[in-house]
Amino acid sequence: MSRVGNKIINVPEGVKVEIANDNTITVTGSKGTLVRQFSPLIKVEMDGTEIKVSRTSEQKAVKQLHGTTRALLANMIEGVHNGYEKNLEIVGIGYRGAMQGNKLVLNVGYSHQVEIEGEEGVKIETPTQTTIKVSGISKERVGEIAARIRAVKKPEPYKGKGIKYVDERIIRKEGKTAGKK
Repeated sequence: MSRVGNKIINVPEGVKVEIANDNTITVTGSKGTLVRQFSPLIKVEMDGTEIKVSRTSEQKAVKQLHGTTRALLANMIEGVHNGYEKNLEIVGIGYRGAMQGNKLVLNVGYSHQVEIEGEEGVKIETPTQTTIKVSGISKERVGEIAARIRAVKKPEPYKGKGIKYVDERIIRKEGKTAGKK
């Protein structure tokens, strides 16, 4: 039994949820609108300000979709109400990032600058040269863009140089121990 799937989703004030016959759900809030089509094997019912997600059968595939559907729907509601944000930090001497129009330009130790194109619905900011802030209403897109920025130069384990999430802990290695016996 899915414990996540059985949780009731409370719709906050100011968020409007519309459920179509083909299981297409439109969520509108102060930050924007998200639309997603869910599997017909999962039934979504709205009762006032509460949404209940239930499954139509007890097959394994349907059970797997149950919790996933509920989590995706809750993330959509949270996104249009509050939004999502990921903060990254650039660590290393001479490493920096800056916005040039809609592009994030990174200088991270390569012989060339790395440019990352922004997406519609996802906002990339550089408050300082060593911090990057990715924000938007879709948790999936914000996480994807942040992961793509981090993948340009992952933090290495010896000095920790690279691009990392602000709350990420890098496990350090000792390095060479010359002269020890």
